[in-house]
Amino acid sequence: MSHYFKLLLIGCLVIHATAHAQEVLSTKSKKAKEYYLASDNFRVRGQLDQAIDLLKQAIDKDPKFEEAYFRLALSYRSANNLKAASEMLEKGLTLTTFPAKVKTYHYTLSECYLRQGKYELALKSANQFINDEKFDKVKLAQMKVWKSQCEFALANVGQPLGYQIKPLSDTVNAFPMQYFPTITADEKELIFTIRMGSDHNANEDIVVSRRDKDNRWAKPVSLSERINSNFREGASTISADGRTLIFTICGPRGCDLYESNKEGNQWSEPRSLGAAVNTSGWEAQPSLSSDGNELYFVSERKGGLGGYDIWYSRKSENGNWTKAVNVGAPINTPFNEIAPYIHVNNQNLYFASNGLPGFGSYDIYVAEKKGESWQAPENMGAPLNDFEDQYSFTVTSNGKFAYYSKEEGRDHSKIFTTPIPERFQISKKGNVISGRVADAITKKPLKAKIELKELSTHTTVTHVLSDSITGAYLIVVPSKSEYALFVNEPGYLFVSRNINYSDIDLTQAIRTDIELYRADQNSVIVLENIFFATNQFELLGKSTSELDHLVVFLRDNPTMKIEISGHTDNQGSDIYNQELSLKRAISVGSYLKQQGVSIERVVEKGYGSKKPLNSNDSESNRQKNRRIELKILK
Repeated sequence: MSHYFKLLLIGCLVIHATAHAQEVLSTKSKKAKEYYLASDNFRVRGQLDQAIDLLKQAIDKDPKFEEAYFRLALSYRSANNLKAASEMLEKGLTLTTFPAKVKTYHYTLSECYLRQGKYELALKSANQFINDEKFDKVKLAQMKVWKSQCEFALANVGQPLGYQIKPLSDTVNAFPMQYFPTITADEKELIFTIRMGSDHNANEDIVVSRRDKDNRWAKPVSLSERINSNFREGASTISADGRTLIFTICGPRGCDLYESNKEGNQWSEPRSLGAAVNTSGWEAQPSLSSDGNELYFVSERKGGLGGYDIWYSRKSENGNWTKAVNVGAPINTPFNEIAPYIHVNNQNLYFASNGLPGFGSYDIYVAEKKGESWQAPENMGAPLNDFEDQYSFTVTSNGKFAYYSKEEGRDHSKIFTTPIPERFQISKKGNVISGRVADAITKKPLKAKIELKELSTHTTVTHVLSDSITGAYLIVVPSKSEYALFVNEPGYLFVSRNINYSDIDLTQAIRTDIELYRADQNSVIVLENIFFATNQFELLGKSTSELDHLVVFLRDNPTMKIEISGHTDNQGSDIYNQELSLKRAISVGSYLKQQGVSIERVVEKGYGSKKPLNSNDSESNRQKNRRIELKILK
C-alpha cells in the first residue's frame, strides 16, 4: 500500500469521526458498542485481523450499526481487501441520510472503486460528492483529480498500445520486494533496491545483477560493503558510465542523498550531497543525468507545489551541487510526483504521479524538454498503467525497452520489463561509445577528460573522466547529429575523433580505444574535425569546435611551436594537390592567429599526396588521406 493512501485513510477516519462528534452512535446494543470501541485499540496498532473480527461481532449484534460498517470498511482497506471494503461502504451508506456522513461515504467509495478499476462506479460517487460538497476546497480538489482519472480511464483503458509486460526471472526477483531499478547505458548492469523481509521496516540494500555470457541477468549481489550498511539504502541512480552512484540512506534522522564514486572495482565511502540538496525533511529517489552533472530527486521540503515534488540540482565547476530548484509545473502538481528518471538524452523525463489524469493511484508519465521548458506530461497508457501503483520506470539508451517495479499484493513487488510502443518511443535516442584510454608507448591507463561536442552548434554535450585505474570510459551520444570527441590529459597531445550519426540509426554501441602520445617534439595527430568543401580551402563552419579546442590547447602550452600540414589523395595533378594542401593549412593557421596565437608559433606546410596514410585504392582510403595534421616542432 502506498504511503499516500495510508495518509488518506487516516484523513477519512478523521472526517467520519468529526461527523459523529456531536451525536450518539446509531446502535442501541451495549455489546455492539463494546466490540466497536474495543476494535479501535487493535486498528490503530495495525492489528487488522483482530479489529475486523471485533467489528464483525459488533455488526452481528446490530446489523444496522452504520458506524461499524464504515470502520470495518477502513480496516478492510488497510488490509488491501478492496472488494470487502466497498461492500461495507455500500451497506453503511444505505443506513444513513446524515449529509456529512453521506459525503464521507461518497468520498471514500469513489477512491475505493477507483483503486479496483471500477471507473463508472467511482465516477458516479465522485459526481455526487462534487455536487454535495460546497466548502471543503482540499477535498474538492482531490475529488476533481479522481474524477479526471475516471474519465481518462474510461476513454483509454481499451486502447491496444503494444506493451508486452513480463517479470524478470526469479533469479532477479528473488526477494520479497525489489524496486527502483536503474540500468547502465551499455545495459550490462541492472542496479536496484531490495527489502530483506516483508515488514515495512525491514532492512533495504542496493544490489547489482550483471549480464552473463548468454546475455541473461545473473544472481544479484551486494553492490558494495561500503554502500550497504545497517541503515536502509533506498532508491539509487547511476551515471551512464557506471562510475557515479547517488543513493538514499534512511536512518533515525530521516532520508538523505549520498554519493559514491567508483575507481577500478572499488566504490568510495559515501558522502552526503550537502545542504544544497539535503534538508531536515525527506529527500529520496534520485535520477542522475548521463554525464553525472544534473540530478533530479523527490523531496517534501517547503517551497513546492504540494505533497511530494520533483526537484533538481546541477554540479558546479568545483564539483559541488548547487542549491536545489523545484522543477515546477507542468511536471509537479498540488499532489504527489515521485520516482523521476531522466533519460540519457537529457530530454525525456519519466516519473510517477497521482495528481494527473490517468488510471488511478500512481501512473507513469513522460515529458519532453524543448529548450529550457518541459512540455505537458503524457500518460503512457494501459496496460503499463492500471488502477494500482506503478513507479520507478527506467528506459534503455535506445529508448526501446523499459524496466520498472510494481507491487503484487501487500509488501511484495517485482521488477518487470517491456518493449516501449512506437507511440511512446523517444525522438532523441542515445548510443554508447566506450573504450579505454592509455599511454601510446607504455600502455599505462590514463585518467583523461573525454568531451563530446555537437559540431552544428559548437556546444559541449557532455564530458566524463576515464577510470584512473583501468582507463575505461563510457560516453553517451544523445541523438542523431555529427559530433567531435576530444580526449585530453595534461602533458599529452590531445586526440580528436569524428562521430557522424546524422543519417544513421543509433542502434549499436561502439568501442573506441584511445592512445595518447606525450606532447613531445615530433608527436603528430590528425585533426579529424577540420572540414573543407570539395576542392576548396575555405574552412566550413563545423570546423569551429576543433579549431577552438586547438586554440585552448596552445594557450595551455604557451611555449609550444607547431606545424599545421595539409594532405590530399592522389586524384589530380601534383602541382594542384600541393597548392590545395598548402592553402588549407594556411586557412587553419590564419584562424589560430586571428584567435591570438603568435605567428611565430605556427608553421603551415602543404604536402599534397606525398604522405598518404593509406593506399589510394578506395574512396574510404582516399578520404582518410585528405586531412589536416598537427605536429609538435618544439
